[in-house]
Amino acid sequence: MNKLKVLKRLFELLKPYKSRLITAFLATIGVSATTGALAYVIKPIMNYIFVNKESQYLYTLPIAVILIFLIRGVFFIYQNYQMTFCAIKVLGQLRSLLYQKIIRLPLEFFDQSRVGYLMSRIVNDVELIRRGIPIINTLAQRAITTLVLIGVAFYQSFILTLCFLIVLPLVVYTNYYINKKLRKFSHKRQSKVADLSSILQEIFNSMMVVKSAATETKEIEKFDRENRWLEKITLKREIYNMMNAPIIQICLGIGMGIVLLFGGSLVIKGEMTPGGLFSFLTALILIFRPLGKVGDANIRIQEAIVGAERVFSLLDSPDIKEEETGKIELKEPFQELIFKNVYFTYPGSSEPALKNINFTVKRGQKVAIIGPSGAGKSTIVKLITQFYRPTKGNILINGRDISEFTLKSLRKYISIVTQGSTLFNTSIRENILYGTEEIDDNKLREVASIAYADSFIENLPNGYDTIVRERGSALSEGQKQRIIIARALLKNPELLILDEATSALDTESEFLVRKAIENLLKGRTAIIIAHRLTTILNADKIIVLDRGEIADQGIHDELLSRCDLYKKLYELEFASDVEDTEYAHVL
Repeated sequence: MNKLKVLKRLFELLKPYKSRLITAFLATIGVSATTGALAYVIKPIMNYIFVNKESQYLYTLPIAVILIFLIRGVFFIYQNYQMTFCAIKVLGQLRSLLYQKIIRLPLEFFDQSRVGYLMSRIVNDVELIRRGIPIINTLAQRAITTLVLIGVAFYQSFILTLCFLIVLPLVVYTNYYINKKLRKFSHKRQSKVADLSSILQEIFNSMMVVKSAATETKEIEKFDRENRWLEKITLKREIYNMMNAPIIQICLGIGMGIVLLFGGSLVIKGEMTPGGLFSFLTALILIFRPLGKVGDANIRIQEAIVGAERVFSLLDSPDIKEEETGKIELKEPFQELIFKNVYFTYPGSSEPALKNINFTVKRGQKVAIIGPSGAGKSTIVKLITQFYRPTKGNILINGRDISEFTLKSLRKYISIVTQGSTLFNTSIRENILYGTEEIDDNKLREVASIAYADSFIENLPNGYDTIVRERGSALSEGQKQRIIIARALLKNPELLILDEATSALDTESEFLVRKAIENLLKGRTAIIIAHRLTTILNADKIIVLDRGEIADQGIHDELLSRCDLYKKLYELEFASDVEDTEYAHVL
């Protein structure tokens, strides 16, 4: 997206605040006019008070100067308030648009994107835009002020003004060249800031792994390497920024030197009054100030443009689309789920994760899916919930392809309990209620009791109002899992999916979670992704997956007699149990 298109998009966002922008612009004209008046009033001050020594002007002209500064201050505060107001509103609007876009993107996008990168877009890039919007008005003010002051200069002396403007083309070219460099390095800097944010987010979320592997030094070296790149890019950008003002001031200094040479000769010849020359020089000095600070404004503008480019590229990208949803509300009771010749390949992979998957789950059945790691068990879950779409084939619920249903109704229809228990940094009450409507305390305690969670919750300092902290770090894995089960019970789904829900628990926690799962399964249709065969021996159907294909399906006794892979998995597990018992006996 080019610079003009970016600015056009920014102005479109500012349209709702048109009246504020107009009044801010009028205030800007007021600031510029009073600055010009200040330069002009120097002439009578010099001529009447210091040259002619006329005492009657000793009181009136100072009062005029005070009034000029007072009026200028009011205009300045008003224009800054209005522009800051508009910038903050646009900031909130952009963050909201980005969040709405990102949260509705398919899971595939999040699997392929870095969390730190997305956070940088929402926080850092949008903040750059907020900082840049008031600068647009500041630049307008400086431009108008410069024009007013040049007008004052022309009024005082047409010839001297032309002499001064000889250096203007050099000033314009310098500004243009440095602008290009600032934009280039600002873009690189923002990309590197996003990289650093991603590294920090990844490490802080994996601190236990880092400390367990004793790789702190390695991670410090990795961070320092990226940080040095950021320092290098920032330094280059600042060098160009630092060069901007001095080069412009040198050019203006050359112009002022020419003015002093010719202006002084005009005063000596009597063709110009000292007051006229000092008024002219004051106008030039006041021109120095806005032009001398153009570098600081430049860097803000370039950063804002870069931030806007990154934000709009995410908002407008044709490759980043929201999840497609059907139009039919899924409300009818569950009858059956059918996988019909389903194939699936993950984006960027050449090998299919699932091949020719065919099976049926009837109402009330408990269907288990087992297989080695990487066989495709969790991929089936992602397809049922439409986190991903099949590459080929159909998935049907009650005879309809699930793509015909609205995503909201489909996902409300299904509840998933996974091995990675996800809790939010809020109270236990709000975590259990997540995704459901408010209920009374009796119903809340009922589902918590069925999930074997009520007893430990009541023993916490604030009971159901206890804050679980980020990722539920205030609770054990078993406690977190039971809260997730309570959430699933409250949702009362037509189809329940358990994805290796007890695989990461100790023996005592696993016992309580299994009891909770038994309560959860009562009277429900369930698909169980099994880690241990002991949990699914009595399932109505067991599907054996191997390398993305169904090796066999049936009940336990049938598979044990005819499926080599199932028999191998069974023997490995029970052999492992025997070894664990013997090891425990030795200890």
